[in-house]
Order: sequence, then C-alpha cells, then structure tokens
Amino acid sequence: MQTKKKRSLNSNPSSSDGLDLDPARLPHHVAIIMDGNGRWATRRLLNRINGHQQGADTVRTIIRTSREAGISILTLYAFSTENWERPQIEVNALMDLLKKFLKSEQQELMDNHIRLNAIGQINRLPDDVRQTLHETMTLTRENNAMLLNLALSYGGRSEIVKMVRDIARKSVQGEIDPESITSECIQEHLYTRGIPDPDLLIRTSGEMRISNFLLWQIAYAEIYITETLWPDFSKDEFIQIIKDYQQRDRRFGKINSQRRSLKVREH
Repeated sequence: MQTKKKRSLNSNPSSSDGLDLDPARLPHHVAIIMDGNGRWATRRLLNRINGHQQGADTVRTIIRTSREAGISILTLYAFSTENWERPQIEVNALMDLLKKFLKSEQQELMDNHIRLNAIGQINRLPDDVRQTLHETMTLTRENNAMLLNLALSYGGRSEIVKMVRDIARKSVQGEIDPESITSECIQEHLYTRGIPDPDLLIRTSGEMRISNFLLWQIAYAEIYITETLWPDFSKDEFIQIIKDYQQRDRRFGKINSQRRSLKVREH
C-alpha cells in the first residue's frame, strides 16, 4: 500500500495523446473510495452538503478523465450501507444530489458512449431515485466505450452474505453441487458478476482502510491512498496515480521468475 501527500501538480489541460500514459499498462478497472467531502466542507466552515455538491463536480471530472485515458471500467463508491445511518437531512440531500446528477449526466454519458451500471441494495433507494437510475441505465445500455459502475447502498459484507445465501439456496434445491463451488461460482453470485476485478483501488482523504468496499474483488488490486480530500482530487493527480500504477510489478503471489516463465509459455 502506498500513501502520498497532497502536492501541486501540473494543471495544464491535456488531450488523450498528451496524458503520457502507456496504453499497454493501463489499469483495466479502477475503483475509487471517494472520501473527504464532509471534512472539505468543515474546514471551510460550510455545511457538509456543500462538500457533497463540490464532490459531485469531482465525480464528473474523474469520469471524463477515465474516458479520455482509455480506462474500461470505473467503479465509484458513492453510498454505503452504513451511510443510511447518517442524519436524515444529509441522507435526503445525498439522494437528491444523486438524482440530479444522474439526470444532468445522461447526455454526456451518451455522447461519450459510457454505460451506467449500479451495484448494491438498490431496492433501498427512494422510488424516484431508483426510477431515475433505471432510466439512465436503460438509456445507456448499448454504450460500450466505458462502464461506469456506481456502488449505491453497497456493503462488501452484505454482498458476501447475499452470495452465500444464494448459493446455499441453490445447493438445497439441487441446482449446485457443494463440491463444485469454486471461486468462479462465487464471482457469478456477486453484484459484480461479469465484471473483472479492479486492478487499482484509490482512496482519497488519507484514511488507511477499505471501508467494506469490494472485499472479495480487491484481493489482488494495487492500492493507492492520497491525503487529498475528494473535492480537491484533480485530473492531474488521477493521472499521476495511474502513472505510479504503471511502474508497479504485479506478481499476484508469484516471484518474478515464475511470471517470466508463465509469459514465455503463453507466447
């Protein structure tokens, strides 16, 4: 796990050809724990809701940058199962902000050929939010340039509990032989079935924890923690983190000689 202090980065805009990234070493799937909206607002003597509003602008920036960089899947931890326990006025504001964001971004998702997906206990969302979410997912379902995956009312432990119940139920009904349960079988019963595991997990705000996020899926993800609060997280810092990822040696539990031997056999 690597941590970085907040730093001043080159803020000059760049085209897809000018991001200085190695296309062959791009992370296929990037997952982000977007943390720090409340602290950003508190430090400025603002309401926490102002922090969430500012954070929505950062979401827009990172989606655009991911598309520009050529990342195939972006998963954003937008609302956790634990977030329901926050003050009702804040929860209501977050749901209203989510609904407005989905509506406002529909055209941009279409223009950039981005498909929207959602994982989590979607049934817990307010009816109007759930309807807008489903409308946006339906509208964008044929888009294939990038997948934007929103984790909404999501918790890693509750996902695993659901998976165990589903497999147990099928086992009792004779649909699954317990001896045939594999990692692949488990993955097929997670919210993320059909979606490759994240290659890179980013957490903003400097907190050194994963907060019940994608507990199964991030087993081999590279982790990068920045002290930057989410509303201050920029395109340039995002690109710098991807560059850092491209310098890492992903061994997946193997040693370098094993990996080299495997590559030779594959070719």
